[in-house]
Amino acid sequence: MDDLEKAILLNYEPSAADPGLRAQAMAFCEQAKADPSALLRLCLDRLHRSPIVAVQFWCLQALHDALLLRYSSLSPADLLLLRSSLLSLASDCPLPPSSPSFLRNKLAQVIAALIRLEYPTLWPSPFHQLLPCLPSADPLAVDMFARLLAALDDDLLSQDYPRSPDEAAAASRVKDSMRLQCVPQIARHWFDAVSLYRSSNPDLAAAALDTMKRYVSWIDIALVANDAFIPLLFDLILASGSPEQLRSAAAGCVLAIVLKRMDPRSKLALLRRLRVSQVFAGPDLVLKLATLITGYASEALECHKTLGSEEIEGSFSLELLEEALPSVFYVMQNCEEVDSGNVVDFLSDYVSTMKSPSQQQVAYLGQILEVIRVQICYDPAYRSNLDIPDKIGREEEDQMSERRKELFTLFRSVCRVVPDGTQLFIRNLLVTALSSSEMNVEEVEAALTLFYRYGETVSEEAIRTGGGLLGELIPMLLSARFSCHLHRVVALVYLETVTRYMKFVHENVQYIPHVLAAFLDERGIHHPNLNVSRRGSYLFMRAVKLLKAKLLPFLDTILQSLQGTVAHFTSVDWMSKELKCSGSEDGSQTFEAIGLLLGMEDVLPEKQSEYLAALLNPLCQQVKALLLDSKVQALGESSAKVVTLQQIIMALNALSKGFNERLVIGSRPMVGIMFKQTLDVVLQILVMFPNVKPLRNKITSFLHRMVDILGTSIFPCLPVALKQLLVENESKDMVDFLLLINQLICKFNTSVGNLLEQIFPAIASRSFVILSNDAFSSGSGANTEEIRELQELQRTLYTFLHVMATHDLSSVFLAPNCKGYLDAIMHLLLSTSCTHKDMLLRKLCVQIFVKLIKDWCTNNNGEDKVPGFRSFIIEKFATECCLYSLLDKSFEFRDAKTLLLFGEIVLAQKVMYEKFGDDFIIHFLSKGLPAAHCPQDLAEQYYQKLQGNDVKTLKSFYQSLIENLRQHQNGSLVFR
Repeated sequence: MDDLEKAILLNYEPSAADPGLRAQAMAFCEQAKADPSALLRLCLDRLHRSPIVAVQFWCLQALHDALLLRYSSLSPADLLLLRSSLLSLASDCPLPPSSPSFLRNKLAQVIAALIRLEYPTLWPSPFHQLLPCLPSADPLAVDMFARLLAALDDDLLSQDYPRSPDEAAAASRVKDSMRLQCVPQIARHWFDAVSLYRSSNPDLAAAALDTMKRYVSWIDIALVANDAFIPLLFDLILASGSPEQLRSAAAGCVLAIVLKRMDPRSKLALLRRLRVSQVFAGPDLVLKLATLITGYASEALECHKTLGSEEIEGSFSLELLEEALPSVFYVMQNCEEVDSGNVVDFLSDYVSTMKSPSQQQVAYLGQILEVIRVQICYDPAYRSNLDIPDKIGREEEDQMSERRKELFTLFRSVCRVVPDGTQLFIRNLLVTALSSSEMNVEEVEAALTLFYRYGETVSEEAIRTGGGLLGELIPMLLSARFSCHLHRVVALVYLETVTRYMKFVHENVQYIPHVLAAFLDERGIHHPNLNVSRRGSYLFMRAVKLLKAKLLPFLDTILQSLQGTVAHFTSVDWMSKELKCSGSEDGSQTFEAIGLLLGMEDVLPEKQSEYLAALLNPLCQQVKALLLDSKVQALGESSAKVVTLQQIIMALNALSKGFNERLVIGSRPMVGIMFKQTLDVVLQILVMFPNVKPLRNKITSFLHRMVDILGTSIFPCLPVALKQLLVENESKDMVDFLLLINQLICKFNTSVGNLLEQIFPAIASRSFVILSNDAFSSGSGANTEEIRELQELQRTLYTFLHVMATHDLSSVFLAPNCKGYLDAIMHLLLSTSCTHKDMLLRKLCVQIFVKLIKDWCTNNNGEDKVPGFRSFIIEKFATECCLYSLLDKSFEFRDAKTLLLFGEIVLAQKVMYEKFGDDFIIHFLSKGLPAAHCPQDLAEQYYQKLQGNDVKTLKSFYQSLIENLRQHQNGSLVFR
C-alpha cells in the first residue's frame, strides 16, 4: 500500500487517525488532483491494479469531478484513453462480482457524465460499444449497462428533477441522438435480457425492466407496446410463480406505457390493446398492483372526459373506466401503501364528470361513499389515546384531520350529484349503529361525521323543513343513544351534529325535549369526560341563543338539570393543562345559557328574581367566605383560592350576558338591585387584592358588563373600583383601564365629567411614567412583547384623549387638579401629530386639536378659555404639523392612511382660519411658508383657496403646493 492509498483510507475513516494526520492526508489527496492529466492516468492505473474498494471509489469520484469541473483541461489523448478505459471497465474487463453496488453505480455515473459531454459529436457510439451481446454476454456487463442507463436518466434525461437550461439542452441532444442511433437496439436488449434472465437471475431481469420504465416516456411507444413485449410483461405479472420484484418491475413498465403522453384517441386505442383488465380478477393481485390500477383508471377517465361526448369512443372509454372502478374501490379500502391522495383526486375528478348519473354510476357513487367512510375511520389501536387524549392521541387527531380534508371535498361532490342516495347511505349507517352493539367507536364516529358534513351541503331551508330523508334522520339523531356514546370522539361529534341541524328543531318544536335531553343528560353537559361536558356547555349556549323563547316552557326542567353543573363549576380547575381549550370555551357557557333564558322579558318577574337569586346568592356567599378566609394570608396568582375566585367572576360575567339595561333598570328593577349587590361583593375582591393580576383582569371584564346593564346606577361603585384598578398599573393594565374609561365616556358622555376630573391626574401621571422617553429604546429587544405592550398603551392613550375631546369633556383638561398636565399633553399631541410613524395616530391628534380649538377659542379676538393656547396653535401646530411635517418624504401621498391624515390637516387649517382669522393667516404666510421657500404667488393662491368654501379644491391645491415645495428642499428643513 503506497502513500496515496494510505491517505485515501484516512480520508474515508476519520476516526482512525488524529485530526492533524487526517488533515495531512486530505492535503496529500488534493495535491494528487492538481494536474488533471496526471490524475486521470493515476486513477485509471489504480482502478485496474488496486483491490481496495475505498481507493477505487476515490478514483472514480476524482474522475467524475474532473469531468464536471475541469473537462476543458483534458487533452484529446487523455480523453481517448479515458473512453477506452471506461469501456473496458464496463464490458471487457468489468469490476469483479464482489464489487459493491455503490462502486458500480459510481462507474456508471462517470460514463454517463462523459456521454453527456461528448455524445454524439466526440464519442459517436458509446451505446453500441457498451450494449451487451446476448445471450453470450457476461451478466456483469448486462448489469453494468442497466446501471449506466439508470445513471444517465438520473443525472440528465429524467424530467422529474429541476434542470438548468444547459442541462435541458444536453438532455435533448442525447435523446435525439439515441432515438436516431440506438433506441431500437436497446429496446431489443431489454426484451432479450428479461426473457433470458427471468428464471435464472430475476434481479438482473428486474434491473432491465426498471431502466425500460424510465425510458418509455420519450421513446417510440411501438418499441415496447407491441405483440412481443406486452404478452411478456403480463406473463411476468400474472404468473403464479413470478418473483415479486419481477412482477413489480413489469407492472412499473406497464404503468409507464399507460401514462405515456399522446392524443386521447391514440391513448384509448393503446389502453384497449393493453387489456389491463386481466389483473382485476384476483383480489390479492389487485392489492399488489394498486399503483398500476389507479394509474390506468386515471388515464381511462382522462380519455372519457375528452371523448365522452362521442358515441363510439365515449362508450369505449366509459367501458374501460367502469371496468376498473371496482378494483380502485377495493384498493382504497384494503391497501395502506397506495397514495390515497391521488386516488381521492381521481374519484373527485370522476364524480365531477357526472351530470345525470346512470343507475350503474349511482351504484358506483354508493361505493365511493363506502370508500370515504372506511378512509375516515380512526385506527382502533388509538382508541384509548383518543378517549383521554395524550400526545399520541392528539397527533393521531391532527393527522386524521389533515387526511380527511380531501375526502370531505369528495364527499361534498357526491352529495351534490346524489343527495338522496347520500341521505339513504347515512340512514343505513345510523340504523346499523343504533341497532347493533357490534358497531365500534370508530365506525359510529365516522357515521356521525358524515351526517355532520352532509349538513354543509344542504340549504338552511332544507334543514328547517326536513327535506328528503332529513325529516326522518334528524329525529333519529336527536333520540340516538349509541353503545359507545361515552367515548370522547363519539360524544363530541354527536353534539356537533345535533347543533348543525338545530334549525330543524326551531321549526319543529315537538323535538325540543329530545334536544334538551341530548344536551343535558350524560350525552352532553353531564358526560363524564370534562372536555365533552365543556363543549356541551358551549353548544347548549348556542342552541339557547337560537331557540330562546321556545324554551320558556322548559325553564324549570333546564334549571333543575343544570343545578349540579352550576354548583360544580367553581370546584373544577377549568384552566388546568388537561382542560385547556381554544377560543372562549372556559366552562362558563352554562351560566351564559342560563342568563339568556332568565334575561327574557317573558319570564314572570317573581320567577326571574327567584331563579336569579338562587344563582347569585351562593356565588356571592362563596366569595365572602373566601375573602374572610384569605384575610390572614397573602394570595399568589396561581393559588387555588385565586382560581376559584376567577371562576366565580367568570360565571357572574357569563350570567349577565343574557340581560340588558332596559330590562335591568326599566322593567325589572329588582334584577338591577341584585346585580348591583353582586358588583359590590366582587369589588371587595379588588379592594382586598388589587395586585393579583388574573383577578383584576376578570373584574375589569365584569365591570364592562355591569356598565352595559346597570346604566347610571353603577356610578356609586365606580370611584372605589377605578381607584383600585389604578394601583401599580403596568402598560397592559393601563390599556385595560383606559378601555373601561372609554366605555364609560361613550355611554354616559358628560355625566362622567366629575369622575373623570378625579382620576385624570392619576391617568396622566401613570401614562407619562410608563411612556417615558426611553421606554421605546431601540436595540436587540425592540420587537419584544414589552415594546408591543407599550405601543398598544400609546395607541389606547391617544384614543382616550380623542374620546374625551369628542364627547364634550375637554373641560376636564382645565380642571384645577388636571391643569398641571395640560402643557405636557399639548406637546405630546403636537410631537405625535408631526412625527409618529402611525398615520392613524397622527390623524387622531389632529382631530383632538381641531376639537380643542372649537371648544376653547372664540372667533377672532374674543377672550379664550385657555390663555396662550391660541398662540400655541398658530405658532406651533399650524406650521410644524400642518406644513413642515408634510414636507418630509416619509409623508407619502400614495398611502391611503396618509391621505386621511392630510384631509384632517386641511380641515384643521379651515377651522384655524375661521377661528383666528388674520392672526393665523398673517403668521402662516409671513413665517411658515417663507421658511419652506414658498414662492409669493403660490402663497397668495393658497390664501385665496383658503377663503373659499370648496374644501376639495383647497385640498387638491395644498397637495400640489407641498409637492412643489418638496422639489425645492434638499433634505430636511434646518428648523426641523
